[in-house]
Amino acid sequence: MRLIIFCRLLGMVLCGNAVTVYFALDSIRLAVFTTLAFWLVLQVAYFANVLFLIWRSSGVRGEQRAQLFVSSQKVPFRPSDMMT
Repeated sequence: MRLIIFCRLLGMVLCGNAVTVYFALDSIRLAVFTTLAFWLVLQVAYFANVLFLIWRSSGVRGEQRAQLFVSSQKVPFRPSDMMT
């Protein structure tokens, strides 16, 4: 997803939240407070998602390294293979 699309979508969600809270509770102060709280929750969720993706990608690399290590030990090296 492009950054501009993400920013527009985030802005629409936050504005929708602010409008909904304002009409439900008829208070600008609560609308601003809940919108900022919702924005903070979204930022924490985004950061957690990035950490999860980094963790998952490092796990895959570790499995690939382990498979390469195991497969390299199955075939013994013979000097005669280099001569031909």
